[in-house]
Amino acid sequence: MLAGRARRARKAPTGARPRYLPGAVPGAGEPVSLTGEVRSVVVGGQQLRVAVRPGRVAAAGRPPLLLINGIGVSLEAFGPLLRELDPDVEVIMFDPPGIGGSARPRGPYRCTGLCRLIAGMLTELGYDQVDVLGISWGGGVAQHFAAFWQSRCRRLVLVATATGSLMVPARPSVLVHMVIPPRRQMQREHLYRVVGGVFGGSARQHPERVAEAMRDGDWLGSPLGYLYQLVAAAGWTSLPFLPAIRQPTLIMAGDDDPIIPLANARLMNLLMPRSRLHVYHGGHLGLATEAAELAPVVDAFLAAP
Repeated sequence: MLAGRARRARKAPTGARPRYLPGAVPGAGEPVSLTGEVRSVVVGGQQLRVAVRPGRVAAAGRPPLLLINGIGVSLEAFGPLLRELDPDVEVIMFDPPGIGGSARPRGPYRCTGLCRLIAGMLTELGYDQVDVLGISWGGGVAQHFAAFWQSRCRRLVLVATATGSLMVPARPSVLVHMVIPPRRQMQREHLYRVVGGVFGGSARQHPERVAEAMRDGDWLGSPLGYLYQLVAAAGWTSLPFLPAIRQPTLIMAGDDDPIIPLANARLMNLLMPRSRLHVYHGGHLGLATEAAELAPVVDAFLAAP
């Protein structure tokens, strides 16, 4: 197994055929100069849209960074963070099934199936090990991946996330908005009326920052893809296996996050033996709206000995 940067010219497994097509993919959205090379990767019959931003130079001893997004949004939503992350580090992003440029799955899927798909995607791309950052819904996926695909994950960053169905919940007035399709949430009249109370942080005074981060909804997935993501998380919880996650873990949480109350991050920090907690001043979307402040925290953690 590789320790560090993946081999660029990794030979495909015996009997395998090339499964990604370099170049533009329908719905790519953000210029390739930002997201890197956009590809279509097929894993187990499921087509995934993937973007890889190459590092400028080899980052000594560090594997690439895999980003797993929140519910209902495509990989372009990582743009603000990507602009602030260390350009020397290779970054991998993808659209989950049914979101952005990835094909709809044959039917609903569970977290275990998605993690198996991610592992297959990394193998197809030639990566044995990565660092993983997951935000919100993607943070749950990242926890599952780190626990059950331990050899593929060196370090873990969990942002604005919790332990799944067994967690300290948001207020009912906030939860009701989570069943509204994302495109409806991003409509201007709805956004400016409720966004501050839902996302917290700078969105309270500057709801336009959320619209800008989501490019007025251009980077949101289909209603069916959103529904499948909800199904994947239904009944799932990481509480039984959190103590078994042995990777060094950075937990990042906002002090004004109505969706994921701060108590959840404190609980995860208590249960994960090699974790540390960073509380930032902001809300649920701080990784996008305050990327310039938070990206250096991520970089420092991943670069630490």
